[in-house]
Parts: sequence; C-alpha cells; structure tokens
Amino acid sequence: MRIAVCGSHRTGKSTLIDELSTLLPEHETIDEPYHVMVEDGYDFCHPPSVEDYQAQLERSIESLSDDGDDVLFDRCPVDFLGYISTREDADVVDLDEWLPRIRVAVQTLDLIVLVPTRDRIAFSPSDDDEEMRATVDERLREILLDNSLNLAVEVLEVEGETERRARTVMARVRRGLT
Repeated sequence: MRIAVCGSHRTGKSTLIDELSTLLPEHETIDEPYHVMVEDGYDFCHPPSVEDYQAQLERSIESLSDDGDDVLFDRCPVDFLGYISTREDADVVDLDEWLPRIRVAVQTLDLIVLVPTRDRIAFSPSDDDEEMRATVDERLREILLDNSLNLAVEVLEVEGETERRARTVMARVRRGLT
C-alpha cells in the first residue's frame, strides 16, 4: 500500500511515519522533500519562498512517480499547495499548469492520511507561526476532505496521540481499500 501522511508543520506527521514504519516494516519510507533537498544542497529561504514551495512540489511529484507498492511518504504534493496558498504572492503560481501532474501523482497513492492542526503535538518553538499553520490546515482540509480539486484518492483523517493515530491507520490498512 502506498500511503502519504499530510498536514501542516509541527502536527506530528514525521512521528506518525516513524510509528507506521515500525508497524509496517515491509514499507519503504520516503522523507519529506524539504529534508531530502537540504541533504542535496538546496538552499531554502527562511521562511520558504513560493519558488521553494514549488521546488518541493516538484520533488514530491517525482518521489511519487518512483516504483514501489509498499511506501510511506512524509508529505505529498497537496501539502505544498497548502503552503503556497499562504503566500501573498501565491497568484504567481499557475495552479492549472500544476494540477494535471498533481492529479496523476496523487492517484498513485492508495491513501492520504491527514494529520490535523487541532491535535497539534505539545511542543511549540517561539518562532512558530500559528496563523500560517491554521491557514495551511484549512486549505488542506478543503483540498482533501472537501475534495475541492477533484483528486481521486482516499483520505483518512486521524486524531489524538501518535499511538491512536497509528491504530486508526492500521485498522484502515487491515480492512483493505474500498
């Protein structure tokens, strides 16, 4: 099963991925584009620019095109649409140009797990931007739960502590896809 874990920053996505990788040892884990790109030498602005988010979107699409039936992805293209939408200069991104590629990439997934902001993990650095996190979460909910972009993928929203989130995902994995 190909599963992507999606959500705003500091909601526990990577922690959930770590837990799921233990429960699904046959699954390969693909780190989020930001970390992969930093390792490759990409120099991000702080905060990231719209171009940085587009570069991550491109990397995410590429990572979903790789073969593999049992994969856990930390983030997917939808995440970067959420982040782009928070930018004042978001209108420079032509969504109509990106959308066909995003749809094809997302359709390679069996399941997107949405980690909401409301169950946010306990720690909070002082430079963290609550408004941005909430806006990203709102946009992701529109895209994934309201299916505003007509993506053909199953979405599972999880809640609670990491163990509860993992149990919810595992119950869905055990049931198989509908």
